[in-house]
Amino acid sequence: MTTLALARTGALARLLAPVRAHLLTCATLSALSAAAGIVPYIAIAEIARLMLDAPHGLSGSVWTWVGVGAASAGMRLLLFVQSSRVGHYADAKILHQLRVRIVRHLGVLPLGWFRVSGSGRVKRAMTGDLEEMHEVIAHALGQLTGAVAVIAVATGYLVFVDASMALIALGVLGVMGVFYRIAMRSMTTHMNRLIAAETRISAASIEYADGIQVVKTFGTGGRILARFDAAVRDYAEAFAAWVAEVRYSSAASRLFGSETAVLAVVTAAGLVFVAHRSLSVADLVAFLVVAVGLPNSILPAITASQGVRKGRMGAVNIERLLSLPPLPEPQIPIEPEGYGVEFDRVTFSYNGVTNAVEDISAVCAPGRVTAIVGPSGAGKTTLASLLPRFYDVTDGAIRIGGVDVRSIPSATLLASMGLVFQDVALVRDSVAENIRIGRPDAGDAQVHRAAVAAHVDEVIARLPDGYDTLLDAGGGSLSGGERQRLTIARAILSDAPIVVLDEATAALDPENEAAVQDALATLAADKTVIVIAHRLHTIAAADQILVLDNGRLVERGRHDDLLRRNGLYARMWAAQQGVIA
Repeated sequence: MTTLALARTGALARLLAPVRAHLLTCATLSALSAAAGIVPYIAIAEIARLMLDAPHGLSGSVWTWVGVGAASAGMRLLLFVQSSRVGHYADAKILHQLRVRIVRHLGVLPLGWFRVSGSGRVKRAMTGDLEEMHEVIAHALGQLTGAVAVIAVATGYLVFVDASMALIALGVLGVMGVFYRIAMRSMTTHMNRLIAAETRISAASIEYADGIQVVKTFGTGGRILARFDAAVRDYAEAFAAWVAEVRYSSAASRLFGSETAVLAVVTAAGLVFVAHRSLSVADLVAFLVVAVGLPNSILPAITASQGVRKGRMGAVNIERLLSLPPLPEPQIPIEPEGYGVEFDRVTFSYNGVTNAVEDISAVCAPGRVTAIVGPSGAGKTTLASLLPRFYDVTDGAIRIGGVDVRSIPSATLLASMGLVFQDVALVRDSVAENIRIGRPDAGDAQVHRAAVAAHVDEVIARLPDGYDTLLDAGGGSLSGGERQRLTIARAILSDAPIVVLDEATAALDPENEAAVQDALATLAADKTVIVIAHRLHTIAAADQILVLDNGRLVERGRHDDLLRRNGLYARMWAAQQGVIA
């Protein structure tokens, strides 16, 4: 058995280990309930046999079987309720634990993982995979154990009545099992392909929703829908391939697993045996009552077995997510004594082949503004992402206050930074709470002062409920520039000693851009400020400008010095000013 097959087999058992006792209880109660449920049919068959053997009166045995059937029906209901209660309790308990584990594990993963993997994988784990495990715990387990119990009890009774006829009845179901096995032989392969396509559809759907304005503006034929179309096409092709492979075997399994097939075979064989006097009419009635009902127990078990397969694959996906290595925490944590930032021959590669940034060295002093500029794809955002450890450097080191960031506890590291990136991140809460994320213990007056400093206070005042207005993840009615200013207020409130601004003013109009630049100038006092900018006039007054190109540091200096060198920075400046160099 391959490693992957072993993982599929064991992942579900490992994840369900905390509720194993509850599951065993649920399975036992389900088996007893199902066994009790078949007894009334056996009682009916026995009553029919007794009445056919004694047509002129009701013997005491008949009433005994009536009592047995009635008691079994009541017992089945009682056991079923208890089994369902235990199963759903176990389901709620373990799924709660797994959700907590997943959320906590997501909290310790490198933030760069979320950028690479997007939200599709997380959404799949938190919804689809857990839902498939829910089906196993709350439904499939009881259905499987119940089906086994029914088949065992019914088979025992039918063999007791007539072994030959029992063999014929079970043979029909055996043929059904062979065809079902053929139909399911490659289910895992097809399901993995469907799950992969479904994950891509989820990710593409989120991208589509985020980019709906672009889609509306430029039409649905734009490139933004290419990944969504490809994912849907892959899903449809995977499903069609599966259907094409199993259509005949699946149809045959349904045919031989139907009541009609069992009834036809049992009736035909029984009449032949009756004609040859090897089977009584009373015994044939027993088979028509009990054997014909077996498919009703087996078909739910087939559905349940498919649910178990899906549950195993869901468990494997969840285990893979939980096994992702967390951001390494230092074994001997060191607190920095200062907040100057040093990039020491920093190299980083996303794929281990091509370096996104290479051999970059620079010092960003406290109380000074360092700007990072360069063409698109030069590595500006990548370099800034290495500072808060969204990723760890491939080579070299980044130090804060002389301490390698890998030696600083992650909570301390992130608390030392106010981060404002191009992608605005808001939460589904009030405006005040969105700002207060930067400092959870801040009072209302401090929140208001931060909003004023970010020049967003007047915008908030126009909202229906002011600072109590609820926002969604998209910012509600706020414009892109207003949402960006809200995150700047968050950074101002945090009062972190290091401030990283990635195109923080890109979404602002010229008037608001100037106002926010003034606020950022106040924010920068006595702080280490790193600004990534595309519009060069916004960083012309920076104390130091680092110019990147193809992941390498090609120039550094102040604005006037770089213009005199007539290099890449000067050409970029001339292009933005509309001057032909």
